[in-house]
Amino acid sequence: MIDTHSHINFDEYKENFDNFLSDIKNSGVSNVIIPGVDPSTFDEIISYCEKYNMLYGAIGVHPSEYKTYTDSAEKQIIKHLKHPKIVAMGEIGLDYHWEPETKEEQKFLLNKQLKIAQEMQVPVIIHDREAHEDCIEILQHYKLKDVIFHCFSGDKNFAKKCIDNGYYIAIGGVVTFKNAFDLKEAAKYVPSDKLLLETDAPYLAPVPFRGKLNSPVYLKYIAQEIANLRNTDVNEIMEQTTINSKKVFGI
Repeated sequence: MIDTHSHINFDEYKENFDNFLSDIKNSGVSNVIIPGVDPSTFDEIISYCEKYNMLYGAIGVHPSEYKTYTDSAEKQIIKHLKHPKIVAMGEIGLDYHWEPETKEEQKFLLNKQLKIAQEMQVPVIIHDREAHEDCIEILQHYKLKDVIFHCFSGDKNFAKKCIDNGYYIAIGGVVTFKNAFDLKEAAKYVPSDKLLLETDAPYLAPVPFRGKLNSPVYLKYIAQEIANLRNTDVNEIMEQTTINSKKVFGI
C-alpha cells in the first residue's frame, strides 16, 4: 500500500523516527507521501525524502497559510518541484471552514499555484473543505497533469463530478466513522482506477483508533472498510490503489 498523504514530518513523529518507519513498513505500507503546508516545511520534507527511500514529498502552500506565499516561496516551490523525490504540488486548495472571510485570498493563492502546476505538468493534491463547487470551477480553467482530491469529504454526487473531470479521489479514516454516510456512499461509487488511500496523519485516525494520533500504520483499516463497503477482498483494494498511486505520482 501507499499512503498518499501523511504529515509524518510533524513533531509528533520525530522521536525514534527510524523505528517508526520500520513499523510502517511492517504494516504493509511501502511508501508515504509527505505534503507541504507552508515554506517552513519545504526543506525538511526534501531532507526526509533524500534520506529515506520509502518517502516522497509534495510541495505547496495550504490555503490556511496564504499569508506565507511570497515571491521567495514561489521560487522555492518551482525549484523543489524539480526534485526527483517531489512527486506533486500540494497540498493546495480552498478551506472555507475556519476562515470563510478569506475566500478571495485563498482563490488567488490557488490560481497562482495551479498556473505553476500547469506549466510544470505536475500532479496537484487538492485540499477541499466546504468549498466543493469553487474548487471544481477553478480547476476546470487549467490543463493539469493529474488532480487528487485529498481526504475526500464530498458525497456521491460530488464524487461523480470529480470522476467526470478525470480526477482521483483519496479516501482517509473518516470513511470508518459510523455516521459518515455520504462518504461511505462515495467510496462505493468511485471507479477502482481512480481510488487512492491516505491517512492524513496526524489527523482523523480510523476506527478503532479514532481520537488518537493517526499513523500510516493504520492505513490497512481504511483499506478494509472500503473493501467491506464495496463487497470485495481487501487485497484487491490494496493492490489497485497501489497501482493507481504509482501511476499518478510516478513512483
